[in-house]
Amino acid sequence: PEQRPIPWLFHNFVEAWNSAPFARYFFNSIVVSVFTVLGVLITSSLAAYAFARLRFPGRNIIFMLFLATMMIPGEILLIPNFIIIKHLGWYDTYWALIIPWTANVFSIFLLRQFFATIPQELYDAAVLDGCGHFRFLTQIVLPLSRPALTTVALFNFIWSWNAFLWPLIVTSREEMRPIQVGLAFFVTESGTDTQLLMAAATITILPIVTLYFFVQRQFIEGIYTGGIRG
Repeated sequence: PEQRPIPWLFHNFVEAWNSAPFARYFFNSIVVSVFTVLGVLITSSLAAYAFARLRFPGRNIIFMLFLATMMIPGEILLIPNFIIIKHLGWYDTYWALIIPWTANVFSIFLLRQFFATIPQELYDAAVLDGCGHFRFLTQIVLPLSRPALTTVALFNFIWSWNAFLWPLIVTSREEMRPIQVGLAFFVTESGTDTQLLMAAATITILPIVTLYFFVQRQFIEGIYTGGIRG
């Protein structure tokens, strides 16, 4: 028998968007992801430069301790972090969704490996021209590290955009929830509205796919250079 393809139906996307306050969810996710990426780039760049270029007692030991924290499951830190957030009065605010993730050990490691490959002669020449550490970092190191910075930004944008458990814990108001928590709107006690859930899930991945489409060359170059040179 002849099998006809099921026609494409776009009304599910419209219904999914209108069934829940997806515009607000999108806004929250964009705000949280963008400011998390900016915070990570600032803190990771400064820390990575210190570990790569500055000489101070215990530098390698401290760096190893930083790396060791990557072996600690994030679920173990949920309760301590939640208690801190409550004491600071940040519950149900953007601060709770952004600040805890603006320091990322993996990002520090990746940038440190890239910064360490910049020739020492370049720094010596900059010092002769009266360039200090901060100026050397901002005017020379960071422009040369654009692929690594792009990789760090993309990784952290994806992690922040896909976060579910932490936003679920530190938010209670619907207007503060990001998009991944908002997807739970389609899962109820009476069942799952599958077609709307799949349509909504498709909508949520569009920003990530679009972002990767524009930065894929820098992303691949950053992964390659960071892995090979490191």
